[in-house]
Amino acid sequence: MPILNYEGDVIGVAQIINKINGETFFSREDEEVFKNYLTFCGIGITNAQLFEMSVEEFKRNQMLLKLARGIFEEQNNLDRLIQKIMLEAQDLLNCERCSVYLIDGAGESKDTTKYEKQLSVEGEKQVAKKAENEDIMFSKAFDLYANDRGNVQTPSQEVLAKSKNAEIARHVATTEQTLNIADLESDPIFGKGQVTEEDGFKTENILSMPVYNSDRKIIGVAQLINKKNRQPFNDSDSNVFEAFAIFCGLGIHNTQMYENACKLMAKQTVALEVLSYHATAQQEETDKLKNAVIPGSRDVQLMEYSFSDFDLSDDETLQGTVRMFLDLGVTKKFHVPYDVLCRWTCSVKKNYRPVTYHNWRHAFNVAQTMFTMLYTGKMRNLMNDLEMFALITACLCHDLDHRGTNNAFQSKVESPLAVLYGTSTMEHHHFDHCIMILNSAGNNIFEQLSPDDYKECLKIVESAILSTDLALYFKKRGGFQKLVDSGEKGFQEPEKKDLLRGMMMTACDVAAITKPWEIQREVAQLVAGEFFEQGDIEKTELNMAPVAMMDREKKDELPKMQVGFIDAICMPVYKVFYENWPDLKPMYDGCLNNRTQWQTLADKNDSEHSKDGSKQNKQNKSSNNKLKGGTSSDKVKTKNQKNSEAIKDSSGKATQSKSKACCVL
Repeated sequence: MPILNYEGDVIGVAQIINKINGETFFSREDEEVFKNYLTFCGIGITNAQLFEMSVEEFKRNQMLLKLARGIFEEQNNLDRLIQKIMLEAQDLLNCERCSVYLIDGAGESKDTTKYEKQLSVEGEKQVAKKAENEDIMFSKAFDLYANDRGNVQTPSQEVLAKSKNAEIARHVATTEQTLNIADLESDPIFGKGQVTEEDGFKTENILSMPVYNSDRKIIGVAQLINKKNRQPFNDSDSNVFEAFAIFCGLGIHNTQMYENACKLMAKQTVALEVLSYHATAQQEETDKLKNAVIPGSRDVQLMEYSFSDFDLSDDETLQGTVRMFLDLGVTKKFHVPYDVLCRWTCSVKKNYRPVTYHNWRHAFNVAQTMFTMLYTGKMRNLMNDLEMFALITACLCHDLDHRGTNNAFQSKVESPLAVLYGTSTMEHHHFDHCIMILNSAGNNIFEQLSPDDYKECLKIVESAILSTDLALYFKKRGGFQKLVDSGEKGFQEPEKKDLLRGMMMTACDVAAITKPWEIQREVAQLVAGEFFEQGDIEKTELNMAPVAMMDREKKDELPKMQVGFIDAICMPVYKVFYENWPDLKPMYDGCLNNRTQWQTLADKNDSEHSKDGSKQNKQNKSSNNKLKGGTSSDKVKTKNQKNSEAIKDSSGKATQSKSKACCVL
């Protein structure tokens, strides 16, 4: 009779044979009793199967949890990770041998037609022909034998080239299909030839499965060989092994990523060492500055608002930098060795690129302005020695490795810097470059600071450099204005002090606008030149229209743009400083004077453009009248003359504009 489950499906058959009471057949009553009995048998068998399945599922889940823990524990060593995975698989599935093959260049594109099965019929027999497979290479293989006490072996490439199991693994890697061979000797594709490995191991049945990474790219092949009960691998084994393969793939991928990250970090360390060597000032440069006679601050006008570096040589700018630090007293107060100070100063200069404006000279001028604000402007009354040390350092480093292009440009071209830093791209890079120099041998001017002072100093330097991003200036300016409007004078709370230092950095960064007109005009030429170079790149290489201030074709609008720049950025910050710290009035006065100069040039340009337009209109009307009254030949002649005059006028006008632009710059 059939045994039915609760759904009426046949799950088995039961037989009763030969009655023992002497009767020769089973009666209708026997059948009815047997039928009722088998109903309970069906329920019992179903429950037993469900229980067995739940036990198996519990074991499987426990195994997977254990495997997952192992994967995350062994992410720093691929060999130990695979050994742990193989031991777990072997114990659970009771096989004699477990193998894992890693593909050389895993994840790279490969030819998926490596094996071509060319089937031909010879009578009743199918013959499979294998194509060449030289393009599949295993970078490493792992073998684990049940009787080898958990020792994993790594066969050589010569052994893999002759191994039948490795041949099967290459086939699985090519087709990316699971292969379950119940009897290898009778298999039509792989059964021919030697099925015994070189070590004497004979493969009877095999379950081979591809291993993928998180991107579903094949990175290896896992194999289970010979069940200990001599039965072939079934669907349940395949399901469990599939879970193993998934975890195996994730673990291998993560471990390889970790190893690659370690290699990249090692490469980065080497690169930084090389870069540090070449970025650090040579001993000859250091000795030259160290042995130089450092002039006094007043000798080179370091405390003057009208200071200009135009007449100073590069060596004199280095000497001026050292003088500022000496006047701050850092060599005594913070025990900075003099040779370290000289080497660091030379190294900072060396790490500025020779761009038109944002170069070493600009950094030196920003530091000089900060020095002047602290001493001549008496802002040092609000700062302690450590803060002044950090601020001068930040000024000198605030544009390190500037490329002559702004943050917007970095975003447009999706440069590595833009990818690395989400906001304030160049400012973050300047600070990181500052840290790199400090970490270079013999360049750490903060080395003798206490741990707390060191941490505080770097914090001030970072905040000060990031404050030179005008986008942050606009965000902070309102808060600063509210503070001073509320009568704040001391600025001793950390947040308020940080805000004050940030505003001072902006005031120093754009301080060229406060210089005497001759200096301001010269600096404006440098700034415009660098902006125009970026605009040229955007036009020619990016096929983009640059903003007006970077468009060389709109250079005649420079005076008007300068007035807008002064009104939007410069005047507000200098006005609030002057109103609250009267000793900073010269900066405000200089800015105001230069605004008047730029406005005069802007008005002059507008007037000349208006006159040129009126003159051109009169010439056009005169030409039209002549054309109306002349003969046919006269009309042709008059037209030619008109074209000639227009070209001449255009040429003359262009020359005039060019001359005017140079004068303005």
